[in-house]
Amino acid sequence: MRPKPKPAEGPAIFLGQATTYHADRCEPLVQAAERGEVTLQALARRGYPGKAMPARMLPELSTVGFWDATAPQNWGLGWHRNEGIELTYLSRGRLDFAVDGRAYPLESGCLTITRPWQMHRVGNPRVRASRLHWLILDVGVRRPNQRWQWPAWLVLAPAELRELTDFLRHNEQPVWEADAQIGHCFERIGALVSRPEQQRVQTRLQLLINELLLMVLEMMQSRNVPLDRKLSTTRRTVELFLASLPDHLGKPWTLDEMAHQCGLGRTRFADHCRQITNVAPVEYLLNCRMEAARRLLRADLGRSVSDIGFACGFQSSQYFTTVFRRQTKLSPREYRKLGSADSAPAPGGVGP
Repeated sequence: MRPKPKPAEGPAIFLGQATTYHADRCEPLVQAAERGEVTLQALARRGYPGKAMPARMLPELSTVGFWDATAPQNWGLGWHRNEGIELTYLSRGRLDFAVDGRAYPLESGCLTITRPWQMHRVGNPRVRASRLHWLILDVGVRRPNQRWQWPAWLVLAPAELRELTDFLRHNEQPVWEADAQIGHCFERIGALVSRPEQQRVQTRLQLLINELLLMVLEMMQSRNVPLDRKLSTTRRTVELFLASLPDHLGKPWTLDEMAHQCGLGRTRFADHCRQITNVAPVEYLLNCRMEAARRLLRADLGRSVSDIGFACGFQSSQYFTTVFRRQTKLSPREYRKLGSADSAPAPGGVGP
């Protein structure tokens, strides 16, 4: 018997700061359903929309359900990440879908698979007429290098779960053309979720989710999916963290805090950072802050120098000026003024 999974830790930084990317709670969808513009049927917990599941009912299942929009909508689900592995299936209509900045237009029959560290969006920016099914299952990971912990209520053989995990950890292809069996299974789950009563739902839902995961495994087995072992390394976790750092410069980072966000000790994190960036972590952070400050000083002329310094993570305007002058030989105000002069039109007007 598999050990009971431990609760997953909170999101790592590349899963989002409280001020930026929470795990998605689908508020635009909830509001559209309340206005009667879309049908929403779901079982949910942890803040996701839908009928609340009992605490002991498949505890690792965050949400399962579908929406049915019979007309184009005036809402979409912006960039977000989920606290679990998410599978969606488009049974009817079309949808604009994007993962990590790349667009994937969906047509009926498309299956999507996203991991907790993959930022994705539904709609561009609005949702089309569509019927979309979903399932989010928390497998105890927030970073690529963590060990997956499947729920004890899954009945797949240990060897099958290991193979499914291998596919999901080492291939991040987000969109697949699903076969009819997978689509039929999602429809059966949708019919089950739509029942007004929840008596005897758990057993049937558990069986259908097991069946769905087995079908996904068989689909991947049949398609000779290429695997990339680098996608589950500690280095990959650090790469994702460093790539997201420019979006979170206002946080008062320390070396210990950066290492903690990657689940590493100071020395190992610093070693990975040097290998990836050729500089120490604190120096890389300072370079990110300076690059952001230079960009804002010239792009946001209505914002004060002090405000830009604080937004970029400098703890005082004096420290901001000291660091800026050390790197550029100019104060922030001088740098902004020089940039404004460079962009000003020449005397006598523009053009020949």
